[in-house]
Amino acid sequence: MCGICGEVTFNGTQASPSAIAAMNQVLAPRGPDAEGVVTRGRWGLGHRRLQIIDLSARSEQPMTAPDLGLTGVFNGCIYNYRALRAELETLGHRFFSEGDTEVVLRAYAQWGLDFASHLTGMFAVAIVERDSGRLILARDRLGVKPLYLARTASGLRFASTLPALLAGGGVDTSIDAVAFRFYMSFHAVVPPPRTILNGVKKLPPATIRVIDAAGAEEDHVYWRVSYDRSREDAARPAAEWREMLKASLTEAVRRRMVADVPVGVLLSGGVDSSLIVGLLDELGQKDLRTFSIGFEAANQESGDEFVYSDLIAQHFATAHTKIFVPSADLLGALPGAIASMSEPMVSYDNVAFYMLSREVAKHVRVVQSGQGADEVFAGYHWYPPMANAPDPVAAYAKAFFDRDNAALSRQIGPAYAGDDVALAFVREQFARPGADDPVDKALRLDTTVMLVDDPVKRVDNMTMAAGLEARVPFLDHDLVELAARMPASLKLADGGKGILKDVARTVIPPQVIDRPKGYFPVPALKYLDGPYLELARDALGSTAARQRGLFRQDWLETLFADPRAHITPLRGSELWQTALLEMWLQTQGV
Repeated sequence: MCGICGEVTFNGTQASPSAIAAMNQVLAPRGPDAEGVVTRGRWGLGHRRLQIIDLSARSEQPMTAPDLGLTGVFNGCIYNYRALRAELETLGHRFFSEGDTEVVLRAYAQWGLDFASHLTGMFAVAIVERDSGRLILARDRLGVKPLYLARTASGLRFASTLPALLAGGGVDTSIDAVAFRFYMSFHAVVPPPRTILNGVKKLPPATIRVIDAAGAEEDHVYWRVSYDRSREDAARPAAEWREMLKASLTEAVRRRMVADVPVGVLLSGGVDSSLIVGLLDELGQKDLRTFSIGFEAANQESGDEFVYSDLIAQHFATAHTKIFVPSADLLGALPGAIASMSEPMVSYDNVAFYMLSREVAKHVRVVQSGQGADEVFAGYHWYPPMANAPDPVAAYAKAFFDRDNAALSRQIGPAYAGDDVALAFVREQFARPGADDPVDKALRLDTTVMLVDDPVKRVDNMTMAAGLEARVPFLDHDLVELAARMPASLKLADGGKGILKDVARTVIPPQVIDRPKGYFPVPALKYLDGPYLELARDALGSTAARQRGLFRQDWLETLFADPRAHITPLRGSELWQTALLEMWLQTQGV
């Protein structure tokens, strides 16, 4: 797990070592163990390393394979790198390192643009071809690892985080009005390639982008999940699906133990993370480190689920660390959490992951986490109503959107008002072939778009801010493909995630399964009061905010008058959503 960055120019000028160094410096928390920069005329690559696999200097980056004419940087982990290495050796390749980075380079040399299809893991990759001058960028199937891009006056820069690109300079930081409307309507999700800034884009998941020496781009999408079902799948009994699911999930968890350092688990106390712990126990994992976090209650809403995480830790005899955060400490951590966001992310548990990661990084460097199960196995409340909805798009929007376009037009500045981009996007996504059932349409959208630019990005940003690598077995692409083949009814059963709960009953105590669905609660940010209310007031009342004109002043005054009265359908604070965006912009110097 690392941070990568680089630049290629198209106008005959040389790549800027100072810009690459500045980007690399911002990426330092992602890779505190080593730093590398290589520049060759019109291109340059930067890397910050977190040592997880092959701890020797032989796997330092940027990595050059002279016999291949390739130099590359890589962020992530290839779980099948040992098997790929053995295959490549039979094809005549000779290795100088023991890690997965060189495997990526040699896989590209062997299979060309088909190389990503051979990789099982999470990754963002940049490879420069010495002879052609082409730049190859690639991102993993489910977008677990990020990659941001910015066109400059002389060429193209890329980095693992948006703030790193800003540090390189020369980026258009004006607000993208379409992205802003997505942020306000689509629960802060801005689908690729857009970001909130006009000058920064992001490479979509499952995409390889080839950029030639003149700057021309060509994209290749190498993976799409299909919800079409064969006759055999349609007739398959539930018991057989359960057996297949347990085997696939066990393999996904096993794959993510590949490391030359210990691997722990972020244990929230929910079904998903508890199941990971249970499967690791079945796989024979001993002395497993687990970690959970909780916050002070607010407005009579609990801020922790320690009763469930304690139960799992005791049942499986893990070495458990429980972190309780007083409200005063939460307030102090907010600036660091906001600064660590590559894009403004409204979910309260960003700060929870940020604080948890800082503590966990004192003990281990790699953890498994349960993100993705709700999107893959229909755990959210908006899936069941869609099963019989006469208008699936309207049903989805009613449950998931923070507000409709009519309300949005009354809340944002006139310069940013416009078409209902979020509704149009959902309609277009639902109309795509490959998912006929309305529930499948929603699952596909959430798994390939919402999940990538909300929970997954949150986990990457907040864990990597502490130099901690997070792995997400529920986003193993083989597991996702298997889940997509299952009838939606199996997932909707038992209030959602039915078939996953069935598997869990064979592994973990039932008390963790048969309880109301929990979330990562941070009540103080939902019921803004005291210093948190003042923080929001200071941000939105600042000269910068007023000059930006994102929000109508009369609407802000309504929010400030009674923050608790303005909660979105997904139980978020409208005031926190607006204040978070402004605080992020100010933190990034926009």
